[in-house]
Amino acid sequence: LGHTVGIAVWGNRGPTMVRIEEAPSAVHVNMRHGTVMSLRDTASGLLFCAFMPREVVLPMLAAEGDSLDAELKVLLMTVRKQGLAQAVDASVPGISAMAAPVFDVGNGIVMSLTAIGPSAIFDTRVDGELARVLRHSANELSRQLGAAVG
Repeated sequence: LGHTVGIAVWGNRGPTMVRIEEAPSAVHVNMRHGTVMSLRDTASGLLFCAFMPREVVLPMLAAEGDSLDAELKVLLMTVRKQGLAQAVDASVPGISAMAAPVFDVGNGIVMSLTAIGPSAIFDTRVDGELARVLRHSANELSRQLGAAVG
């Protein structure tokens, strides 16, 4: 992909990076294994916020000093419809990310596949090549975990 790719899972404090594969030219952001991602300001966070049960997400949003306001509700509906979450210059100016969900046999989200890169060269189109590869990879993993994906 030419971008840094990370895997996040739901941890006791929210979406947590558990694996990072650096791009040939590393992105300089403060993201390491164990980094807990913001629910509203990161692609991984938005993805989990969109697909996790509300009763799990609401306390985490409150812990971040946030809530499920009208703006976030619309954003989460878009994430569910597109099957992708995006963050463009959100938590770090000049850095963008896109994440796709991986589901298990019960069709619950178990991880996000997230690509991260410099906004100037990051394809944020939901029908672009990066989105296609992320969706395909996430769907393949979901199938292997027994999820019913189309």
